[in-house]
Amino acid sequence: MQRKEGRAKGPSQRQLSVGEMVRHALAGILQRQEIDDPTLHDALVTVSEVRMSPDLKIATAYVTVLGKSDTEPYVKALNHAARYLRGRLAPSLRQMKTMPELRFRTDESFENSAKIDALLRSPEVARDLDHDDDDGENA
Repeated sequence: MQRKEGRAKGPSQRQLSVGEMVRHALAGILQRQEIDDPTLHDALVTVSEVRMSPDLKIATAYVTVLGKSDTEPYVKALNHAARYLRGRLAPSLRQMKTMPELRFRTDESFENSAKIDALLRSPEVARDLDHDDDDGENA
């Protein structure tokens, strides 16, 4: 039996729910500062999203560090502590057969939204938007 070609290829409901459970558990561990790493000691790390692979064996966590523009050292420290964090996740994810391998990436969605917001506030765009409003009133 063949799959339908027009079918959406987004994450399954199981991937989404497991990703949210992993995100919640990771956020708790990071909030309690259970990692003994000097880089992460005073950092406020936020886990904004966790994407699970289709087989649920790899969890990619997207993180931001509040008040820091360069998140690379923090992501590197988190990836270094990934095995420890994987072990700390076990009590929270007892229903899973295997604990997912953790990978950390910088979440760039906040930066992208800030760039778009800055563009929308620029004088050129504001002028163009004013012209569009004037055209709509005259029509």
